[in-house]
Amino acid sequence: MSITKEAELVGMQAASEAVAVTLREMINYAKPGMTTKELDDFGGKILNDFGAKSAPKVTYKFPGWTCISVNHEFCHGIPSDKKILQEGDLINIDVSAEVGGFFSDNGCSFVLGNDIHQHQKLIDASKDILRKAIANIKGGVKISDVGFLMETEAKKKGYKVIRNLTGHGVGKSLHEAPKEIPNYRDKYNTTRFRKNSIVAVETFISTVSTEAVTQKDGWTMVGNKGGFMAQHEHTILITDGKPIILTEKNDLWN
Repeated sequence: MSITKEAELVGMQAASEAVAVTLREMINYAKPGMTTKELDDFGGKILNDFGAKSAPKVTYKFPGWTCISVNHEFCHGIPSDKKILQEGDLINIDVSAEVGGFFSDNGCSFVLGNDIHQHQKLIDASKDILRKAIANIKGGVKISDVGFLMETEAKKKGYKVIRNLTGHGVGKSLHEAPKEIPNYRDKYNTTRFRKNSIVAVETFISTVSTEAVTQKDGWTMVGNKGGFMAQHEHTILITDGKPIILTEKNDLWN
């Protein structure tokens, strides 16, 4: 969406605070021995306290408040009382929600406890790439140029990008124009970022895979060649200078 009046910005700020605080508190709450459903229920309560509705529930009838993916699961993991978190797990939590007719989206991959499986390097690469991508976004910049930057940075660090998962516009619904903000240079995509518009920019940085494949449950996605993936996501307001990070309260870079 494009921000055309103060009330719209206030609405986006409220939705963004809800998802950012929920994500931050879920990361802090996660502990070995906890089920992903326990963690999701905790997040659902926070969203409810904000008067927020889970966007995947509202939009797609997703069977959970948030998406929680563990280890080889890349994204859209369904919270379960049978999935128990372990020390050193690579966890991704994606929180999106609607407040007062406005939608915001953010996500973060992190290691639970001690990094016994050496996932932190991948996570740090993903965070760094998101930081650089956002720093290069302003009105008039080609989406494909930012994608090229993200893929180039991934290659420099020894990683790949997932080509069938992308960032997107957000605001009055969970997914809006621009429909795709890829992590690679799509030469057919001539779209440019527009000043005063809202987008969710996200990384999909992988150890070996280049595509994500949906599993039998109809939601969970894993890599076409296996391995691991880190995702980090902020919802931002594009300006003609430095973007405004609406979901900054998730403390993603701290």
